[in-house]
Amino acid sequence: MNHRIKTAAVACLAAATTALGLAVAAPAQAAGSVHLSEIYYNSPGSDTGSNTSLNYEWVQITNSTSKAVSLTGWTLRDASSHVYTFGSYSLGAGKSVRIHTGKGGNTAANRYQGRSWYVWNNDKDAATLRRSTGSTVDTCSYHSTSHSYLYC
Repeated sequence: MNHRIKTAAVACLAAATTALGLAVAAPAQAAGSVHLSEIYYNSPGSDTGSNTSLNYEWVQITNSTSKAVSLTGWTLRDASSHVYTFGSYSLGAGKSVRIHTGKGGNTAANRYQGRSWYVWNNDKDAATLRRSTGSTVDTCSYHSTSHSYLYC
């Protein structure tokens, strides 16, 4: 079947399915994604700038796909353009990683920005995850002073 006929057949099927009110299965990519899953934006206690306090501020990224995904060159940024860029790193299938603001030793489950002051505002901010190509993968924002964290 040539491309034009295939395209016409798909269009007809889509129109008929919509007209009859039938459900259509979601694309395979909907089975999983790499996405922002949680932001802990207000570390406990006073904002003293201690490394312990800074590391209680983090963003969690989850890979809910069935395959490891290379995050090499991907970026995580806030609304004020504080940017963390992943070095050579692969996030395993079904795994999560936390990006902490302060300093520490990188592991598969925890990465560190190495900053000496806070990134995530305590009242409102937005996290954006982008591929190495610059395309946006996910965003998550909050506007709250009554909580310290947000599930995205």
